[in-house]
Amino acid sequence: MRWLGGLATVALLAAACGGTPSSTASSNPSSSPVAAASSTPSPTAKLFIPMISKGFQHQFWQAVRQGAEKAAAQYNVTITFEGPENESQVDKQIEMLQAAINKKPNALCFAALDSKAAIPLLQKLKDANIPVIGFDSGVDSDIPVTTAATDNIAAAAAAADKMATLIGGSGDVAIVAHDQTSRTGIDRVKGFTDQIKAKYPNIKIVATQYGGGDQLKSTDLTKAILQANPNLKGVFGANEGSAIGVLNGVKESNKTGKVTVIGYDSGQQQMDAIRAGTEAGAITQDPIGIGFKSVEAAYKVLNGQSVPKNIDTGFHWYDKTNIDAPDIAALLYK
Repeated sequence: MRWLGGLATVALLAAACGGTPSSTASSNPSSSPVAAASSTPSPTAKLFIPMISKGFQHQFWQAVRQGAEKAAAQYNVTITFEGPENESQVDKQIEMLQAAINKKPNALCFAALDSKAAIPLLQKLKDANIPVIGFDSGVDSDIPVTTAATDNIAAAAAAADKMATLIGGSGDVAIVAHDQTSRTGIDRVKGFTDQIKAKYPNIKIVATQYGGGDQLKSTDLTKAILQANPNLKGVFGANEGSAIGVLNGVKESNKTGKVTVIGYDSGQQQMDAIRAGTEAGAITQDPIGIGFKSVEAAYKVLNGQSVPKNIDTGFHWYDKTNIDAPDIAALLYK
């Protein structure tokens, strides 16, 4: 849970509190033609590919949008990019999905907040021969032609390995994650938990809590975990909002330097904390690559090209020793 732009606005959805935009469209003005529902490209109209993300409150999603807009320009297609105000609003995301279907797109890219809730609507797209491309967070269905995403189980397992090394292979740790419904939330908790259980018998996960990716809620959860477990040695924050909440909770509990914090994604606050040494390090994805490859996959499918069932967009561990290395810096966003 993070964007960018400079392209014309196609749609503004009022946020729940006071008119903050919850979605911004990208590559063409609203007067642009919208292609009919068909997987066959029109010889005149640009292909129309709406993207429904999981949210807008984190810089991660803005970076995904940046990549999508880059692909839209390269492949000369029209996209929109929108998501609910926060990543707990499954119903709002379903409404956005239905609205996008009503516009009869050529293809649709979707990052699911709930791995099951959207399946009936996605089935409608499949029945209409409109390809669905998953991105970041897939669904429990074979309806998506492909999904462009990080291998979150492997990435979280790598975070567990780092945690084990940093705390000396023993002690109590905890997880603060964003949700139990999206594939990213499920897989990151599973990857971290399974790796600890399989490889580190002297490490115990004493709490797994879910803060919806909300920094304030994740802060309160972290403080409660620390109060209940005074000997806690480490906390894994499983997305941007969770990690920032963990950092704040550790600080407000006067545990900075005493509890190892490992995060996920980037953003200015995590990058500052890593440089300052208050966060040991984090897993970074390639959000720009996720956005780009999603639109690229949709374009390829619509033009009769084959794509793999899963597009692994990769991950890397970064800390203060490599945060400024060119290959890592290119994947980080502020």
